[in-house]
Amino acid sequence: MKYRELGRTGWRVSEISFGAWAIGGAWGDVDDRESLAALHRAVDLGRELRHCRDRRRVGILARVPLASGMLTGKLTTRSQFAADDHRAFNRHGESFDRGETFSSVDYGTGLQAVEELREVVPEGMTMAQFALRWILMFDAVTCAIPGARRPAQVADNAHTADFSLLTDETMRAVSEIYDRQIRRFVHHYW
Repeated sequence: MKYRELGRTGWRVSEISFGAWAIGGAWGDVDDRESLAALHRAVDLGRELRHCRDRRRVGILARVPLASGMLTGKLTTRSQFAADDHRAFNRHGESFDRGETFSSVDYGTGLQAVEELREVVPEGMTMAQFALRWILMFDAVTCAIPGARRPAQVADNAHTADFSLLTDETMRAVSEIYDRQIRRFVHHYW
């Protein structure tokens, strides 16, 4: 039986579980073929966990929305990480879920994408605020939990709520960067 991760929850569930979940809440006896067919049909239709919010009253809590600091715009090719920092020892999931470190994106690829994103960050907004504003633009996301090491970072993150919604043009630009730079490496994990 095939297993895969349920979004970024860290849970590994069987395709049968996905299929049963897709069928509905009153599961009873579920035929394996029917469950797999439901799963594959949902994927073919482009259904994702985020589509569950209204129908199942389930929200998405965005953990690590700044991709381990990558989306702060402060990391460079010269950035050094302490030996006990997961960004140094878990870049490819060597110690725990790879999604916890740079959201599974190769470090160099992530830096390239951030450089492109800089071009679309609205004036007066930091890269971190932009990333948080972007994730909160999705109705299914009920909360984002960014990390912070200093009180000023907490204040800056909270200030994100004061910014206007991003324009459709900006959202499209981010999607284009994601599609070009990131999608092929990580989208299959979601």
